[in-house]
Amino acid sequence: MRTALSNVRVFDGQGLTEPRTVVIDGPTIGDDATGATELDGGGATLLPGLIDAHLHLAGPETLDELAKWGVTTGLDMGFWPPELIKSMRGSTGTADFRTAGLPAIGPDGMHAKVLQLPAEAIVQTPDEARRLVGQRVAEGVDYIKGVAEADGDGGPSRENIQALVDAAHEHGLKTVLHAATLGAYELAVGTGTDFVTHIPRDGVIQPEVIAAMRAAGQIDVPTVSIFESMIGLQDHLLATVAALHDAGIEVLAGTDAHNVPGVPAEVRHGESLHHELELLVRAGLTPVEALRAATVRPAEAFGLADRGVVEPGRRADLLLVDGDPTTDITVTRKIKAVWCAGERVRG
Repeated sequence: MRTALSNVRVFDGQGLTEPRTVVIDGPTIGDDATGATELDGGGATLLPGLIDAHLHLAGPETLDELAKWGVTTGLDMGFWPPELIKSMRGSTGTADFRTAGLPAIGPDGMHAKVLQLPAEAIVQTPDEARRLVGQRVAEGVDYIKGVAEADGDGGPSRENIQALVDAAHEHGLKTVLHAATLGAYELAVGTGTDFVTHIPRDGVIQPEVIAAMRAAGQIDVPTVSIFESMIGLQDHLLATVAALHDAGIEVLAGTDAHNVPGVPAEVRHGESLHHELELLVRAGLTPVEALRAATVRPAEAFGLADRGVVEPGRRADLLLVDGDPTTDITVTRKIKAVWCAGERVRG
């Protein structure tokens, strides 16, 4: 089925185009409107489907909740068992996802004490870290996730985290390291990981650590939403995002959305990404920069070459909103329609 979505202003990564027509040709964006059913967009704004660069899936219903809010891709940072992941791959009429599978944690950190992770997640030697990477590779994960803690906080040792990062890179996979304290940040940045996710909950990140991140070309996913839920929106949270952004560190939009029992904070799938965009703007990103942080930039950073922009040949993941989100980021909530791989799932 082919649909010609006419009279829409398209977010092209820099701003909005003049009103134009976008062709939805099956699961992709086409360039031929011949024989298409015309749908008048009424001058609304057409965005690429949003990408949440840090969340936790629970099952197929999670994908449906994301899709309802125009989040057409979720980058999961801890999901198991492998059989459930496999059963959800390639789902249609809902959001798409990528996953790290089971992450690597230490024996005595918060993740070991609070979350019900399988024992195989615990790594206590470099060999165990390398073995975990091999297991995840065999399962077909998309990247590797590890939990860094400050020395003495019960996470994997520096040696073990380094072995995890090195092994992932040897397999051609990028790494994401959780770091939620100043000490954990210093450790994570020093490994050469590709992404650091979260920001320190105990203060503004040190200038020398930011400088090291920039030198290494590392990308940050702050997930301000989860910390706001846990400790309130304290000044140092937005100050850290501002410091990262001002230093030229790439910042991606992620939420840590989950429904994990025992975690003392609630971050709702889908809806929370719109709030995260608002928080990024409060921290100093422009609305255009925030939109890029949830569309083209995570697509590029995680190697998702088929999405993140509205162009012929790309996946028809689309979000139609009423208004101009390049001047008012809250407009992303004014959803008129959502398409996931060309299937209209809302509106």
